[in-house]
Amino acid sequence: MDSHATRNGAGQRNSDYESELFAETYDTLRRIASRQLNRQASTPSLNTTLVVHEAWLKLSQSGTAEFSDHDHYLATAARAMRQILIDHARRKLAAKRGGGAVHLELDERREAMGILDARFVALDDALKALAATAPELEGVVECRFFAGLTVEETAAALGRSLRTVERQWARARAYLADELDS
Repeated sequence: MDSHATRNGAGQRNSDYESELFAETYDTLRRIASRQLNRQASTPSLNTTLVVHEAWLKLSQSGTAEFSDHDHYLATAARAMRQILIDHARRKLAAKRGGGAVHLELDERREAMGILDARFVALDDALKALAATAPELEGVVECRFFAGLTVEETAAALGRSLRTVERQWARARAYLADELDS
């Protein structure tokens, strides 16, 4: 019985800590989500608040997440937002394909939005390929591109030196540029 009470107490403390982190970082998470949505084709079904809350749900339901500090929480939230945005773009592209039906695009804006979604998915595919060859670079791209963190914030979030992050960011950008150009 005591061990059950202890587990509940520890679980409650962890939940309280996560709620406190979310409250402290809410404005930052909204800024990150807003930046990401501006890079992606606009859609009425996805907004800043929805992305932030989906990320928080994803983090709080993982059950295994242990956040050492504010920066670690932001880095993990950036990854969750990336997954949410990519999943959304993939669903839109799949729905647009219409199961093999022939579609004629009459609206140039819709066509441009489809191109942006396709580029966003292509970026994710290139990032997955990068992670397979140089996994240490994936977190840097997530923090810098997807979360919009500065080099200093990225270094703190990942627990790396400033110079290391600068080198890794340069390597990642070069790799992704080559992948996306081909």
